[in-house]
Amino acid sequence: MGFPTGISGRDLAYRGQVQSIKFGARFASPRTARRLEITPTGYRIVLCNGNDICTKSIVIASGVQYRRLPLARLDEFEGAGVYYAATELEARFCKNTEAVIIGGGNSAGQAAMYLSRHAKHVHVVIRGAGLKASMSNYLLQRLENDPRITLHNHSEVTELRGENALSAVTLTHRETGAETPINTRALFIMIGAVPFTDWLGDRVKLDAQGFIETGESAGGRSAFETSCPGIYAIGDVRSGSVKRVASAVGEGSVVVSSVHQHIEEMAEAGASGGDI
Repeated sequence: MGFPTGISGRDLAYRGQVQSIKFGARFASPRTARRLEITPTGYRIVLCNGNDICTKSIVIASGVQYRRLPLARLDEFEGAGVYYAATELEARFCKNTEAVIIGGGNSAGQAAMYLSRHAKHVHVVIRGAGLKASMSNYLLQRLENDPRITLHNHSEVTELRGENALSAVTLTHRETGAETPINTRALFIMIGAVPFTDWLGDRVKLDAQGFIETGESAGGRSAFETSCPGIYAIGDVRSGSVKRVASAVGEGSVVVSSVHQHIEEMAEAGASGGDI
């Protein structure tokens, strides 16, 4: 919304950064958080360059990283035939070629429907017996009834081929061992994502998949507060989030009032001689 001719994610993020700097925000980039420590007055974040950031409140919006497959030459072909998203940009590379999608969730199904309008044909590769347990029924029916899409059950991609860019893949049936070569310049890996939460250790409560729990389930006082008072999580890294940019921005705008309230409470406790 607000960009009728469209805008790339990179440009949108850059504009947001410039706007934040205008209002006084400071950026440390590139830096990686290595460890979270609890201090008598708040928290300390240990960075990869050895520097520390001491603070009374933290908003974690570290997002997720796409899951990768243990395939030979995968690194070589990433960005040159192997992709992790199916946007207009990637769809351009599907023209006059067949597209292969690995994944059994709704994101893979939606990608198949979208890419079928651009590619010669779309192949969806599924390790299991089918998609009933992992995909919405309405979407599964559309895939099964679309002649431009083929579902390969009990299958996996076992080989990537090409010189400077991907030119073909090999599908292997998990039960029979039969191999099927497919000439393609576009392989989409859509098997979920891993949250950036390793650096938190056991300081903050996580769910079984490693996403940060917030609100009532974590013992937080507000919807986005974690199990640690004054630490909040928003966006994709938060357990139960809808994994959409607009939602993450909305959560970020809402959580600011909670941050201010926490800092004010700490200041009042310090002024009255209470524990911080």
